[in-house]
Amino acid sequence: MKETSSQSQRLLRLAKKQPLIRAKDFELAGISSMTITRAGRAKQLERVNRGVYRRLDAPWDENLSLSEVAALAPQAVIVLISALNFHHIGTHQAHSVWIQIKGNAVTPRVDYPPIEVVRTTNARAFTEGGVIHKLNGIPVPITSPARSVADCFKYRNRLGLELCIEALREVIREHAKPAEVLEYAAMNRVENIMIPYLEVLS
Repeated sequence: MKETSSQSQRLLRLAKKQPLIRAKDFELAGISSMTITRAGRAKQLERVNRGVYRRLDAPWDENLSLSEVAALAPQAVIVLISALNFHHIGTHQAHSVWIQIKGNAVTPRVDYPPIEVVRTTNARAFTEGGVIHKLNGIPVPITSPARSVADCFKYRNRLGLELCIEALREVIREHAKPAEVLEYAAMNRVENIMIPYLEVLS
C-alpha cells in the first residue's frame, strides 16, 4: 500500500510539472500502469492518445496538437503549414499536423489529431533548419521560418503557390534574410524557382 501511495505521489508531481506525459515517462519514474489507471478513475489524469496522458486541470494550449503528435512520433519533424502556424506566419491554418518522416519509415499511428505526412530521403532535412521546442513538457522538433518557407516551395503543388508566396513575403520581412532562405532552397533544390520571387519581394 505504501509503495502504491509513493507511486501516486510521484505521478502527481510529474503531472504537475508537465501537462502532457508519455507512458515511457511514467515507466522511467517507476510508476506502474495500475497507478495510472487509478489516477484516471480518480479524475486526476486522462488518456488523450495512445500512450499519452494529460492532467485534467491542465490549461488549454495552442500547441497541444503538436505536442501530442511529437509524443507519438518522436522521430518526426513538424513542417510546412504547421511550422508556419507555430511561428505565426501567414493566414493559412493547418487542419492537420504536418510532419516529415524518413522515406522508408512506417507512418506513425496517430488517432487524433489528424496528420499529413511528407517523406524525404535527404538526411540533412532532419538535422538542418530545425529547432527543438519544449511544448507541454514534450520535445517538439519544428523547422525554422527560413527552412519552413523553402519546404513550402518544395511542396508547392500540394500546398498552393499563393500560400508559398505569402509565407515568403512575411519571412523575409520579419524573420530571415533572403540568403538564409536560399540556403534551404538549395537543400530542397528549389532555388531556381524561389530566386525570381525573392528578387521581387526583397
